[in-house]
Amino acid sequence: MAVISTSLDEVRAEVLSRPGLVGARLGRVLSEAYDTWLREHLPAEADIALVAVGGLGRREQAPYSDLDLVLVHRRPAPTVQAIADTVWYPIWDSGVRLDHSVRTVEQAVAVARTDLKVMLGLLDVRHVAGDAALSGDLRERALALWRRTATARAPELAATGRARWAAAGEAAFLLEPDLKDSRGGLRDWHALRALAAAQLLDVPAVAAEAGEFLLDARVELHRVTGRAEDVLRAQEQAAVAAALDLADDDAVLRAVNEAGRTLAHVTNEAWRRVLDPPRPARRFGRRGPDRRPLAQDVVAQNGEVVLALAADPWADPVLVLRAARMAAEHDLPLSPFAVDRLVSESAPLPEPWPASARDELVALLATGARAISVLEALDQAGLLTRLVPEWEVVRFKAQHNPVHRYTVDRHLLECAARAAERTREVARPDLLLVGALLHDIGKGYPGDHSVVGAPVAGAIATRFGFEPADVERVVALVRHHLLLPHTATRRDPGDMVTLSIVAERVGGSHELLDQLHALTIADAAATGPAAWSPWKGSLVRELVERVHAMMAGEPVASDDRLDAARLVLAEAGQLAVEVHAERIVLAAADRPGLLSDESGVLALHSLDVRSADIATHAGMAVNAFVVSPRFGSQPDAARLHADLAKVLGGSLPLGERLRAKERAYRPDDAQPPAAPPRVLWFDHEATDATIVELRAADSFGLLHRVTAALEACAVDIRSARVSTLGGSVVDAFYVTGSTGGPVEDGVRHRATDALLAAAGGAAVSLDDAAP
Repeated sequence: MAVISTSLDEVRAEVLSRPGLVGARLGRVLSEAYDTWLREHLPAEADIALVAVGGLGRREQAPYSDLDLVLVHRRPAPTVQAIADTVWYPIWDSGVRLDHSVRTVEQAVAVARTDLKVMLGLLDVRHVAGDAALSGDLRERALALWRRTATARAPELAATGRARWAAAGEAAFLLEPDLKDSRGGLRDWHALRALAAAQLLDVPAVAAEAGEFLLDARVELHRVTGRAEDVLRAQEQAAVAAALDLADDDAVLRAVNEAGRTLAHVTNEAWRRVLDPPRPARRFGRRGPDRRPLAQDVVAQNGEVVLALAADPWADPVLVLRAARMAAEHDLPLSPFAVDRLVSESAPLPEPWPASARDELVALLATGARAISVLEALDQAGLLTRLVPEWEVVRFKAQHNPVHRYTVDRHLLECAARAAERTREVARPDLLLVGALLHDIGKGYPGDHSVVGAPVAGAIATRFGFEPADVERVVALVRHHLLLPHTATRRDPGDMVTLSIVAERVGGSHELLDQLHALTIADAAATGPAAWSPWKGSLVRELVERVHAMMAGEPVASDDRLDAARLVLAEAGQLAVEVHAERIVLAAADRPGLLSDESGVLALHSLDVRSADIATHAGMAVNAFVVSPRFGSQPDAARLHADLAKVLGGSLPLGERLRAKERAYRPDDAQPPAAPPRVLWFDHEATDATIVELRAADSFGLLHRVTAALEACAVDIRSARVSTLGGSVVDAFYVTGSTGGPVEDGVRHRATDALLAAAGGAAVSLDDAAP
């Protein structure tokens, strides 16, 4: 169809308006429309040609990407420049961005010899207008040059990829992936095509499908945003999903993660073969390739794990696990040919599994980090879901929390690998490993993932062939994998009620308690650096030690709220500030509102409070806060002392200063929290106190506001523990009523409304249910 528009942006607008054009198909139609427009500006003439490179050369033009064009010629330079102006200026006038050059064939090839980017661009040369023979000459010479030099230039191409990955991250795991530059993005797909053009490898069909989907998503992202945008941000995901006929934003992110992981896997395999090709077989002294037996029907050959020639996967269903274990133990990749054989020839394992299969799986997990790439290879081939069908619901499932750096399935593999580092610390390390592999399997189902995941894990463990008592242990590990971190950060480990609750949940089992401790550490390490800290580790360790002592009938270490150093401060009777590594102690005359004033001053000094112990003696409150600085350094004690004195003296308007600082912290594009804040009351989880929890989105000065809300309702705060993970916070307060007893119902209702208002949510009815 002829294009009648007079400007290139009108051509683009007309194509974008056509119904039914989506994704890569739209890119191809847009490329053809651009070609037609460009031909009108450069009629067919000898010795000059207009060629497309880049996205336009591949007929993958995204709506707002640059036009990549080269004017190739055999004419005098002044004449060529005049012709070039007749093409370039109308493009510029249209407002379409242009990347252009004017060269002879010899010049273009010469530049490609030293400039890898130019070389790769010339691999996509496509004739648009003018002398087709000239375009063909350029393409043939560029391709010939690449095939001669690709092996030598491959390390440079690999290095550019690694640099991109370091800057843009991995498309397989990002909540806002860069469709182009991330590891597993479109540039990696283009690199694979370049290696294939050099005849260094064959690109598998799954890589082509992944590249096509990423192109679909990129084209629709351009359409949605109206600009050259390559990062699939959260606010655009629903619209892109709708354009691609996917259910929702989670579905499109999951599809991008899957495509990214597929391309990353193929890219890894490609670079391994190109940069470290198998050694050729010896021709003298030995016959055939170097082969080394590893296990029954499993052989190491030329740096890969392969199946023996006589292996029969159909008669030996355990072979897939045995080959995987050997690959991990010897830190070798599974041969793609071996994986293909296992896919097409393997028989299903009987249910329950034979002991040999279970032992192979446990041994594979016990290899730690080396198991991850092997299990990923099985997953890419569909073998992992054959072994564990429930795995399908967590495959590529994003975790919408910036604390998590991996999708659910990869997090499970990472957790199992981290658990392998702690197997010598527990009895029955096999159960720890399986529990780690399955602890978040419930995230593929609606509801509390610990609750819904426990029976799923039990069914899987039963299929693995574990005895009923061992299945119960795996179920307990999954059901209670958050017990220790939640209790340690939200409850007082010095309270015997806290210890009794933990002891009851583990059924009095020292063995299960140790396994949960190891799983807690592995889970946090597999989540990301924000999920763990020396402070949190010490809280969990202290809790575990106290519960062990209590269950053994031994004396529990004392937890005096007012230690000797704080007692000295109290008896001195003066305002005092002590700054330690992670702990700040503030001593001041006790009065209503003191805790909120102190937490507000700490917020002014950019300190996030993790826990607070409140103690009084001789009319003085000596409160200890565990804090973490937002910007990496503790405040100056003298400045903190001065500001606290001003606030207590009424000369520093704390509320006004906090509001100003909160405005400075709040991002311009801040989104409302996904869930409203909640207030929960617990009557039987503390000694001589009620526990009230606020679960809300974190915000600057939140602790100051909520403590002020409680104090205004005449609720006495005995201690506080603050747990922050990503953008969410759980503030747990040990409180009593005005008479020192339980908090009355009427006060609870008022306090609930006040806490919700302090957190920025609307008041709701009292929620006194357990979490």
